[in-house]
Amino acid sequence: MNTSLIDSLRAQCGGPRDGALLRFSLGNALLNAGDHAAAAAEFRRAVSFDPAYSAAWKLLGKACLAMQDEAGAADAWRQGIAVARQRGDKQAEKEMTVFLRRIEQKGEG
Repeated sequence: MNTSLIDSLRAQCGGPRDGALLRFSLGNALLNAGDHAAAAAEFRRAVSFDPAYSAAWKLLGKACLAMQDEAGAADAWRQGIAVARQRGDKQAEKEMTVFLRRIEQKGEG
């Protein structure tokens, strides 16, 4: 776990550089460290700063899924797909569509 990176990012929260990118970076570091709940909270903050941040929606879904919150993951990916579609972010749209389809198929099985 890269605690120095996480500590450094957390120290910037609430300051002049606070925003979607900082919260996304912190969420990503937390996700990589295995702190899924804290990561999800940071991704939610990232999309509250920038609701069109498709990468944050994608990783929010991954964090939710890691916590066995399939409904939360599906919701994040649905919102992310809509955002990606609006922005023309085809790769993110495609990835989240695949992730969402897996959850939906699992629910049917």
